[in-house]
Amino acid sequence: MPPPKRFRWRYRFLLTLLVLAFLGITWRVIDLTIFKHPFLQKQGDARALRVLPIPAYRGIIFDRNHEPLAMSVPVISIWIHPQEFKLDHPAIPQLIKLLNINQEQLTQKIKSDPQKEFLYIKRQISPKLANHVKALDIPGIYYQKEFRRFYPESQASAQLIGFTNIDDEGQEGIELAYNQTLAGIPGFKKVIKDRFGHVISELDVLREPKPGHDLQLSIDRRIQYIAYQALQKNVEKFHAEAGSVIVLDTRTNEILAITNYPSFNPNQRENKLSEKRNRAVTDVFEPGSTIKTFSIANALESGKYQPNTLVDTRPGWMMVDKKRISDVHNKGIIDLTSVLKYSSNVGVTKVTLSLPQESLWKLLHKLGFGELTKINLPGERTGSLKKHFIWKPFTLATLSFGYGMDATLLQLAQAYATLAHQGMKIPLSITPVTIVPEGIPALSQRTAKELLTMLEGVTEKGGTAPLARIPGYPVAGKTSTSFRVGPQGYLKHNYNSSFIGIVPSNKPRLLVAVVLYNLSGNTHFGGYTAGPVFADIASQTLRLLAIPLIRE
Repeated sequence: MPPPKRFRWRYRFLLTLLVLAFLGITWRVIDLTIFKHPFLQKQGDARALRVLPIPAYRGIIFDRNHEPLAMSVPVISIWIHPQEFKLDHPAIPQLIKLLNINQEQLTQKIKSDPQKEFLYIKRQISPKLANHVKALDIPGIYYQKEFRRFYPESQASAQLIGFTNIDDEGQEGIELAYNQTLAGIPGFKKVIKDRFGHVISELDVLREPKPGHDLQLSIDRRIQYIAYQALQKNVEKFHAEAGSVIVLDTRTNEILAITNYPSFNPNQRENKLSEKRNRAVTDVFEPGSTIKTFSIANALESGKYQPNTLVDTRPGWMMVDKKRISDVHNKGIIDLTSVLKYSSNVGVTKVTLSLPQESLWKLLHKLGFGELTKINLPGERTGSLKKHFIWKPFTLATLSFGYGMDATLLQLAQAYATLAHQGMKIPLSITPVTIVPEGIPALSQRTAKELLTMLEGVTEKGGTAPLARIPGYPVAGKTSTSFRVGPQGYLKHNYNSSFIGIVPSNKPRLLVAVVLYNLSGNTHFGGYTAGPVFADIASQTLRLLAIPLIRE
């Protein structure tokens, strides 16, 4: 039965509305599924699809025997999505305790930028700890796989190897110098995440991570540890501010050890800045009497002097430019060998002033003073070796016993190594050497050989370093005790004491260079402070490398 006439207009109106609504819905469906599908797909992907980095493995640093000095271990970093993360979640107190973080600081970070979608709350924790956090099941927490650097040798190699920052980038030492070699290239992958941010599917690897290259050093971790232990013992015994040691294989000029004390633990990032620098490379000082070796070398090279040439050092002092130069003891008339043995300032001054003015400077320059060794260690300094247009006698005199110039321990080691290489200056190396470079001539073979013999007297009875003797092995070495410089000039009771030795002197295998910085008190002479460090390190290393006895 048709509706009454008075209801027909209502019926038609409702029918029209229903048809229009149906058409509207149909059009919307068509619009969304056909015309706007690409846009909606893109928006959906933006909310579900993510491109995540794949960390690259950083190369391992090995010693010469393929023992690891630095390696990367897997860790987890935890971050949150502040808009999803709720501070009133009941498990938050457990999270705070597990991660040992400050809740107030976390709250401030979140509230400072509420629109932020990414915020680290703890970097580089162990996978085991990360699993405990996951068990709390707190929405808005995410996990990122990374690598953290681990240093097995800890303090013994800290300044040499250096460290990386939290993003695995080299900051100091070998880690910085060889960062491009060690660092890998991260990859990327496309994943789908659920609304809680959990990865539910890995769609594609956009780029595979490329691991960094491994690096082998010339360092022997055993010798490195021996050197560190001996240095630590004597720095503490003599109350020095610090100390450094370098050990060379004199056949190749490979560095077997380079260590400093005080040191730091590179596995813990909170350390004093002063303990992070590689003093053997970065710290310069007036070398003092260790330069006398090259002043005598200059005399031998001149042809005017022989090892047995006599020098009159009486009465134990002399005036140069109205300034006094003196010895600790008056040794009278002694030969050139004894000038080194007794470390006579008067003797070396008289010899140097009798030679052409620029000859000593030229020799020191050829030996590498005043320029970088180019060993590729961060922070290396050139020191200073001034060339004077007019050489005043007193300036030349003080240069002859190591004042008026400064150098690093590394430069001194390189210079003394020329004696072991028959006068050739060979580059130092921190990486293994397969073919020894020819080098640059700095001294004649005859002079180098004579000096090694002459320097044996330093560690014999009556010399300045009897405590540096090693039973069964002849040692060629030289001591130094130099004043430190302060704001107002030289300090009366502060010294740098050093000893540099080559063993066995008749067939060189090892060079050990030692310096103790800022000594004070009565026991400060190089032979008594640095000499025993040399003997300790060299004797243990000779046994370790099975270098046969030269004499019983």
